[in-house]
Amino acid sequence: MSLLRIAVQSKGRLYDETMELLSEAGIKLTAVKRTLLVPSRNFPVELLFLRDDDIPDSVASGTADIGIVGLNEVMEKQRNVEIVRPLGFSRCRLSLAIPKNIEYTGLAWFNNRKIATSYPVILDEFLKKNGIKADIHVITGSVEIAPGIGLADAIFDIVSSGSTLVSNNLAEVETVVKSEAVLIAGSKKLSAEKQEVLDELLFRIEAVKAAGDRKYILMNVPKDKLDEVISVLPGIKSPTVLPLADPNWCSVHTVLEEKCFWEIINKIKSAGAEGILVLDIEKMVL
Repeated sequence: MSLLRIAVQSKGRLYDETMELLSEAGIKLTAVKRTLLVPSRNFPVELLFLRDDDIPDSVASGTADIGIVGLNEVMEKQRNVEIVRPLGFSRCRLSLAIPKNIEYTGLAWFNNRKIATSYPVILDEFLKKNGIKADIHVITGSVEIAPGIGLADAIFDIVSSGSTLVSNNLAEVETVVKSEAVLIAGSKKLSAEKQEVLDELLFRIEAVKAAGDRKYILMNVPKDKLDEVISVLPGIKSPTVLPLADPNWCSVHTVLEEKCFWEIINKIKSAGAEGILVLDIEKMVL
């Protein structure tokens, strides 16, 4: 059976989170360290470990069937690939930053300035769109040091927490692109066999991601308060209601989305729920 080949980043935060996602999807690897191509022990895939900026090329050329990479790399490389699914991790942004002791007066400040970056394509498109004429200085590596050593007036680089900018006396002034990990595929149609494997992989990823955004809630509710409690629950479907030893009470089980969790918890407490138990969900098939 031919294996579905997945190009993934060989190190860094995106690597760690990709490995965590695949592990939660039940994919076990034979070995990882210092190996370029690693097959799974229990699922028909193999992982090809590459530098992040090589992944769009490998997928576009057919060396890999699919890839997991930052959206920023897809946009920068502009290869013939399609985004199959955003994955919701390794979120960051591509931003313009200048020395923090300089007063920023708006995008026009960048006119006739030198900007250091590892993402010249994205930056060039942004500058042209906004009518800014600047000198783009391409650097691979520690872009953030460029202003400090007099190599550039500003930088255009990835920002996550912003701590790197602070440590180099820089201030973020414009966010150009918001990025996250995405699953990409090439334009070449997969064989029926590989497509079946990809469909199963996507099914597992959906189950993992759905679970990560939700909590399983159990609570005790007086029967005379049941309708009031249920009315504020935005569960997937109707909540589960089970009898308790005390005939005046029942147990209510439901699932809540993380984003509305605290708001709903306060409402059900006010409505009469007690003994509220909150559990993480490992997988969730919708």
